[in-house]
Amino acid sequence: MKVVFAGTPEFAACALAAIHAAGFEIPLVLTQPDRPAGRGMQLQASAVKQFALAHGIEVLQPLSLRRDSKDAQRALEAAAAHERLLALDYDVMVVAAYGLILPRETLAIKPCLNSHGSLLPRWRGAAPIHRAIEAGDAETGITIMQMEEGLDTGPMLAIEKVAIGAQQNTAQLHDVLAALGARMIVETLQKMAAGPLTATPQPELGVTYAAKIGKEEAKLDFSLSAVELDRKIRAFNPFPGAQAQVDGVTVKMWEAELAEGDRAASPGRVLRATAHDGIVVACAEGALRLTTLQKPGGKRLPAAEFLKSFPLEGKSFA
Repeated sequence: MKVVFAGTPEFAACALAAIHAAGFEIPLVLTQPDRPAGRGMQLQASAVKQFALAHGIEVLQPLSLRRDSKDAQRALEAAAAHERLLALDYDVMVVAAYGLILPRETLAIKPCLNSHGSLLPRWRGAAPIHRAIEAGDAETGITIMQMEEGLDTGPMLAIEKVAIGAQQNTAQLHDVLAALGARMIVETLQKMAAGPLTATPQPELGVTYAAKIGKEEAKLDFSLSAVELDRKIRAFNPFPGAQAQVDGVTVKMWEAELAEGDRAASPGRVLRATAHDGIVVACAEGALRLTTLQKPGGKRLPAAEFLKSFPLEGKSFA
């Protein structure tokens, strides 16, 4: 079979690499336009584009796939992409973390399969890995589904579960799910090549939506419980990075663990800040021991190293 692939970040690049390694012909890749990244804000190609170019695969990067866009440039690029797909000889489109909506006319050209990082119908939407950790879910997984116009509403072709570790962050869980999704999409394509697939409608109960992560969510509120804040720190690692202010300085918190607290202490109060005890902060319920932190312009440091240049004894996070 000939597979058109649509995806953008590393999660998608893992799936693309697996499809390529399995011997499927990939005549075209769709990915989002290059974006500024890094301290120099230089334009950077997506992980999917980098793989495609390295393997001689044609790449299209339209701003949109909606020909009815009010933006003339977006409409023009969408029309060009649509015409390219209509003219192309392919059997199926695979979508993984593309980041653009596929309109009805694109979905109607050929069957479209999607690799989604959750156990649908839970966590439909843009940020299923982050939201599963933030919510304290015990498990998540990958769902391979047939795409339709609704947001991740299509019937399921395959689903596999994985446990979420008590200390697992988004970066770590991402890598687990990316590898699982890569294997599952290849297996699904192989089954599709051999004959018709059996699709199962998603359950009507249990639908939740994983809204895109906003930078404004990074600010921690210590009036929440230590359990909730621990989840947020793990969910927001690596993006956007949980943070709070102390003495007017924004400190990022990359790793933490639950600790014994002082019920009489005000939320955000630093209870202990030593090389031996680490940095223990009071929460509305319980306390957090911050184990990896970062000040503006600095590196991520273990708590003991961080305290050498940023003493916190007796201070409060806000």
